[in-house]
Amino acid sequence: MVAAVLAGLSLLSLLTCGYLAWGSRRGGAGEAPGNLLGEEPAAGAPRSQPHIIFILADDQGFRDVGYHGSEIRTPTLDKLAAEGVKLENYYVQPMCTPSRSQLITGKYQIHTGLQHSIIRPTQPNCLPLDNVTLPQKLKEVGYSTHMVGKWHLGFYRRECMPTQRGFDSFFGSLLGSGDYYTHFKCDSPGICGYDLYENDNAAWDHDNGIYSTQMYTQKVQQILASHNPRKPLFLYIAYQAVHSPLQAPGRYFEHYRSINNINRRRYAAMLACLDEAINNVTLALRKYGYYENSIIIYSSDNGGQPMAGGSNWPLRGSKGTYWEGGIRAVGFVHSPLLKNKGSVCKELVHITDWFPTLITLAEGQIDEDIQLDGYDVWETISEGRRSPRVDILHNIDPIYTKAKNGSWAAGYGIWNTAIQSAIRVNHWKLLTGNPGYSDWVPPQAFSNAGPNRWHNERVSWSAGKTVWLFNITADPYERVDLSARHPEVVKQLLRRLSQFNKTAVPVRYPPKDPRSNPKLNGGVWGPWFKEDEKKKKSDKSKGANKQKKSKNKKKAN
Repeated sequence: MVAAVLAGLSLLSLLTCGYLAWGSRRGGAGEAPGNLLGEEPAAGAPRSQPHIIFILADDQGFRDVGYHGSEIRTPTLDKLAAEGVKLENYYVQPMCTPSRSQLITGKYQIHTGLQHSIIRPTQPNCLPLDNVTLPQKLKEVGYSTHMVGKWHLGFYRRECMPTQRGFDSFFGSLLGSGDYYTHFKCDSPGICGYDLYENDNAAWDHDNGIYSTQMYTQKVQQILASHNPRKPLFLYIAYQAVHSPLQAPGRYFEHYRSINNINRRRYAAMLACLDEAINNVTLALRKYGYYENSIIIYSSDNGGQPMAGGSNWPLRGSKGTYWEGGIRAVGFVHSPLLKNKGSVCKELVHITDWFPTLITLAEGQIDEDIQLDGYDVWETISEGRRSPRVDILHNIDPIYTKAKNGSWAAGYGIWNTAIQSAIRVNHWKLLTGNPGYSDWVPPQAFSNAGPNRWHNERVSWSAGKTVWLFNITADPYERVDLSARHPEVVKQLLRRLSQFNKTAVPVRYPPKDPRSNPKLNGGVWGPWFKEDEKKKKSDKSKGANKQKKSKNKKKAN
């Protein structure tokens, strides 16, 4: 019954939005430019190595797509998903950096040291350099690799930049957020700078006040127009939308003036612009001869933030939490190469799975010494086979211990439940510590002009509670805690957490570095750690040590 209703809503959104067919040309969010080579290359016969286009949206809520029943119209996403494979048991991480790091390495956070929070602009931190990345592996087998959009994997030293981590080109932002038009970001009062890059330099020449969703789409079209479609391409498009600040061009508000809640209205306009941009990317793939041999993957990086207009209904919780609303994402695959087109995949899939899946599709090799947490799930998606994945470590964060009542006793002597952690094994999901904001936020919560929590559904847990157990298959909305009813299952999952924790590397979360201030870098956010300075300091210290040794020798003589 629910599936029928969702299908009806999806069909209705397609009929009422007036988007043109894929084969026609349309303007708007990134209107396609003329072919930079002066002619359109022939599509030719499909090659064995497919073009890979990975589109990552930012902070899109689980409900915020037409085929999940949203009032926001997303005809492009609805059509691509309907003709491809919808991933309806698909998980990401609850925040930006963790999802992006797991996508690009195929590893859980506990295996990269990024277990805690996100990488802040002023931290001397980045994705550890000893981790092989997805674009690096694709380059090994002949792919051209390009990234457009939000990086958010650290930049304190030049070696951390996207062009040093496997991308032939990069156009976008280094930070987690910023103004969509001016591309400026203030991390704190007085710590402000420009954040738009082309490769390794600030892209001042592109600072024309263009809305970032449209600007990024235009860059994607330029890449597609100039590349030879007979050579394999990996294109990673990490849109800034629909992350705050809530900004959108005026014409996208047209269908949403009836939404009283200003944040929801702005969010809807932003998502409408994003949907149109993806339509134009798809048109460019067809126009320049890539489409027939392409794989388009669409994913959100985490759940939506209700206070910023996002909706995860009927899931519980929001961005930044380990409830389903924070980690269960909108996702689908669209490709002429799929065997079971127009289907729904309910098998377990996680964002780490894209690393081995795409490398295998690209005919690459995964080194034996790389300890991956992801699985090759292409046959699961394309052919409807069972997923090789039976569990997901959502995370173990040893720094986040805000559950004051947590203890080893509450964890049966197996686990300290003060630690924030979450794990999924088959149908079961276990959470410990403080999982984060846990309300259910129904659509009615957005009916008023301002944020309204009166409509939210809440559960007041007994004091001191630090363990929750849910059967996610039977109870995807996490309404019935079964931890007291099934203590043996709780113990099994706590042991699994303990096993995972033995493989964890130390957390990387350094304090702020005052040298990161953009004022010291020409007003631009960018690498501030100079290797030369480090060498000079080490050389000075070595010289000082030599002088001390010689003085000591003289004294001895």
